[in-house]
Amino acid sequence: MTANWSISDNWSDLLPHMPTIASLSPDRRPAAHAEGELVSLILSRGFPPGSTLPPERDLAARLGVTRPTLREALQRLDRDGWLEIRHGKATRVRDIWREGGLNVLSAVVRHGAELPPRFVTNLLEVRLAMAPAYARQAADENPALVLERLATRPDDTAEAYADFDWQLHVLLAAASNNPVFTLILNGFGALYQVLAVPYFDAPAARRASANFYDALERAVRTGKSSRAEQVTRDAMEHSLERWLTVERAMKKAAR
Repeated sequence: MTANWSISDNWSDLLPHMPTIASLSPDRRPAAHAEGELVSLILSRGFPPGSTLPPERDLAARLGVTRPTLREALQRLDRDGWLEIRHGKATRVRDIWREGGLNVLSAVVRHGAELPPRFVTNLLEVRLAMAPAYARQAADENPALVLERLATRPDDTAEAYADFDWQLHVLLAAASNNPVFTLILNGFGALYQVLAVPYFDAPAARRASANFYDALERAVRTGKSSRAEQVTRDAMEHSLERWLTVERAMKKAAR
């Protein structure tokens, strides 16, 4: 494998260490620092769903920021679905799994060590639901763009396949002319790039994807968008099955 794994019962321990928002840069603006700290506390259930935040003065002191800076961070988190600011009442922590949106997804992904079990599986299931649709639409709407992308193939390394596969899906989503596909896909781009290299470390995974690229190219070149949809669905199902197999094997090896 290309990473040093620390494995336990939580799927996130299958991943390399992923820094939290609050640790990414020591010289970020104070509001971004406060925002990152609050997100970490919410995800780690320091502030569980339905709870209320401490008074502004106490929370600002805890985070080491001024009250105006804290208010800026709270407004962002209210906007993105993490919090509900209620005038005259304490700020409520939302249940992001029921009330969150796309902005929440991208932040959640960056907190890989604090994600719930099956989150990767859930994302792969979402990709399985989306990818056949955007592949078909891309084949119908912009076949030349898809063929241009598929005119080359990655080198036979995990890193090359990880990059090529991500760029292909980004292009297919954009070429579908449905911007919502791109927004959702970009929401878990950071996690994809962490997982893809160890996934493609297996030669069988690279061979399966190479076969998918060939089949997709043939379908698009012959104008068979329904075939493009089907081969994409088959490939996404295979990816999901392979991830579940790898996950089970890693957890078994850790016992």
